[in-house]
Amino acid sequence: GQLVESGGGLVQPGGSLRLSCAASGFFFSSADMSWYRQTPGKERELVATILSAGANTNYADSVKGRFTISRDNAMNTVHLQMNSLKPEDTAVYYCQALWWGRIYWGQGTQVTVSS
Repeated sequence: GQLVESGGGLVQPGGSLRLSCAASGFFFSSADMSWYRQTPGKERELVATILSAGANTNYADSVKGRFTISRDNAMNTVHLQMNSLKPEDTAVYYCQALWWGRIYWGQGTQVTVSS
């Protein structure tokens, strides 16, 4: 399986970004999809998850009410809409797929929130 993230960049505090993750090589609609983030010297942190059925989502407390995870099974894509961004959201964001016990990771996309 392969995951390719896009949509990262530099944004001012209070701004928005939309990350996308394109999947291939596995049956996307039956995979649970997640976004993680990592800053230097820290462990990778779970940000949001959307289950294969698409109805159930979970978020880290730090992003609840600001971030929204969604998926498009027809396009094999998962998105992370990030609003009201804060400097502490600065990190490399990774897409993860969990499919029948197999875990796939993307290469990551940098998000920098700074004025």
